Amino acid sequence: MQESVALKSLRDRPFELLVELERRGRAVTATATADTAQAGDWVGVALRMAGELYLVAREEAREVLGVPSPLTRVPGAKSWILGLANLRGQLLPIIDLRAFLGSGATPTSRNTRVVVANHREIPAGLLVDEVLGFRRFADADFTADVPSTVVRCERYVAGSFHRAGEHWPVLGLRTLLEDPAFMEASA
Repeated sequence: MQESVALKSLRDRPFELLVELERRGRAVTATATADTAQAGDWVGVALRMAGELYLVAREEAREVLGVPSPLTRVPGAKSWILGLANLRGQLLPIIDLRAFLGSGATPTSRNTRVVVANHREIPAGLLVDEVLGFRRFADADFTADVPSTVVRCERYVAGSFHRAGEHWPVLGLRTLLEDPAFMEASA
């Protein structure tokens, strides 16, 4: 089909409409893949905890959710485990990340979000103050220096990006989830 085919003209022909939509979707995906494959770019999910900015590698975050309700408390669990949420039929432990790190409970507001970790064996939703969306950095902006943080998460920081006077520590979710302290969830 030609590029100039109007979708409206295909409304009475559902098969042709689906073929045209698929063709357009593949074209957009091919263009987006070529654009994002630029050498020297790193993409992460930006978030805020205790007033500080952090990044999580895009590959380590499965999705971002609002705070699920209701949460089912887990008897005998540490206080930083807020409970279990039923997420599309799967049980997901919701962890208050600031409380786990020893920096007090995360105050809930309309900006509070849950970052679902992308880990095959350890399901976890991490409660954070706010998620700011994706941020793209040049590889040249990365330094292995680990800045000190208010929430005391230096042992989970894999370095940081610097841009326009801002420091963006990269929080390693895989390192955090596999830490024996995280696995010891019983009180």
